[in-house]
Amino acid sequence: MEKHWWQEVVVYQIYPRSFRDSNGDGIGDIAGMTEKLDYLKKLGIGAIWLSPVYQSPNDDNGYDIADYEAILDEFGTMEEMERFIAEADQRNIKVVMDLVVNHTSDEHAWFVEAKKGKDNPYRDYYVWADPAADGGVPNGLGSAFSGPAWEWDAASGQYYLHLFSKKQPDLNWQNPKMRQEIYAMMNRWIAKGIGGFRMDVIDLIGKIPEKGITGNGPQLHELLQEMQQATFGDHDLLTVGETWGATPEIAKLYSAPERNELSMVFQFEHIGLDQKSDGEKWDLQPMKVAELKRILAKWQTELGHDGWNSLFWNNHDLPRMLSRWGNDQEYRSESAKMLAILLHMMKGTPYIYQGEEIGMTNTPITSIAEARDIETLNMYNARLAKGYSEADILASINAKGRDNARRPMQWDASSHGGFTTGTPWIAVNKNYPDINAEAALADPDSIFYTYQKLIRLRKENPIIIWGDFELVDTVDEVISYYREYEGERWLVVANFSDAAQPFSVEDEIVEVIIQNDEDEITGLQDLQLKPWQAFVVKVKA
Repeated sequence: MEKHWWQEVVVYQIYPRSFRDSNGDGIGDIAGMTEKLDYLKKLGIGAIWLSPVYQSPNDDNGYDIADYEAILDEFGTMEEMERFIAEADQRNIKVVMDLVVNHTSDEHAWFVEAKKGKDNPYRDYYVWADPAADGGVPNGLGSAFSGPAWEWDAASGQYYLHLFSKKQPDLNWQNPKMRQEIYAMMNRWIAKGIGGFRMDVIDLIGKIPEKGITGNGPQLHELLQEMQQATFGDHDLLTVGETWGATPEIAKLYSAPERNELSMVFQFEHIGLDQKSDGEKWDLQPMKVAELKRILAKWQTELGHDGWNSLFWNNHDLPRMLSRWGNDQEYRSESAKMLAILLHMMKGTPYIYQGEEIGMTNTPITSIAEARDIETLNMYNARLAKGYSEADILASINAKGRDNARRPMQWDASSHGGFTTGTPWIAVNKNYPDINAEAALADPDSIFYTYQKLIRLRKENPIIIWGDFELVDTVDEVISYYREYEGERWLVVANFSDAAQPFSVEDEIVEVIIQNDEDEITGLQDLQLKPWQAFVVKVKA
């Protein structure tokens, strides 16, 4: 497999609205991100995935784009964006833009035109359909944000498709003229020196709505190959697709080098483990570590050398994993470090979500008035109408709601965690006086320095990037695996639980690489692992 820079770096996701506010309006901005580049350089990351900063009415916090080539005023200017890219470059950090091309905002110039009538030249840039025979919606397709995926347009007597908010009409990827406009826009961003694209819900662009097909449509890969040839194919860029339905076989279609599609995909098989199999993400069940272990190992082994994996616990759409599957109280530091060690020692490109590196936690709410996220608000209203109790709905929101990840970054112990001098757009978690970047940097034993060391180890040890993976047979609550490369062998051990757990292998330790506990590890036979204990040792091959 040809080697690329994006296989060797760790990526850091910035959610700009919540990262750092430089002007006191309560909203994070590009100047604030630029201020914090030295912090990210100290962490050691090699790329930033930047959530959308484009012009947007913000119905879905920027994932509803009104102009791909203008910057939202509250974030700053295009000049500031270009300076951010250049300043990041000087620190050997590439900026990966979030590309949302399954849909636009209904305020995008194309859709404003498309609504003018059936013969408008932009009409076919979007997906329209006549009513069903009974005058209702064309078919049963549902929106990811509750309710039907069709919105009535009285002026033309047709419905338009929106797989997300009704303010996010879906683009018609069957239209070659629309596709060429998207590719031209991507090329103008590439010319600005960006490091690549994270592609929002890219598995939906091959949709055939009249047949009820949304994800993984028959032309999906053909479209991606066309995009690659028209845009990033001649550049060594990181391209990662958000692909909710991907299996290892499908992931190989996206990321096998000879197919000329994407560098890698985000797959979410592990993310659904605390959701009832017959329900929505809000229908909670306990996560079984044995299942998590099976899925992680499957993706490590089945992709093999035919594709590339992304590794993540968190992003802007997911609650914080430390609160979700770790222990964010008694063992906050231990479980945060365990999650880091377990993930970063695997094969693939790791992603860190802002605040993960200092152990930020979920922020429970006691009233829906504290929520900001459209998905959460729609679900609350839909479930109240179905007769769910408010207490049950809030319990689901506190476990799984997207606002958990979108709380402002906690920089220091000053008011609002040093995020803003004004009133933040969403309240900061009350634990910011104890959990913040300044405190983490001052403590040599902090979660931050575990992440920093893991990033450095990846740069210095090809075994982490290229080594083979082999799962160790253990009790359910322990996840352990070997990495092996060119005669070198490492053992990774993680206790994914609040209780002590047995662990034993015959190997002989050559060197301790990293651990989240200060006690010396002298042997590997008949151990009693402490709650959340994790370590990596080099063993005799």
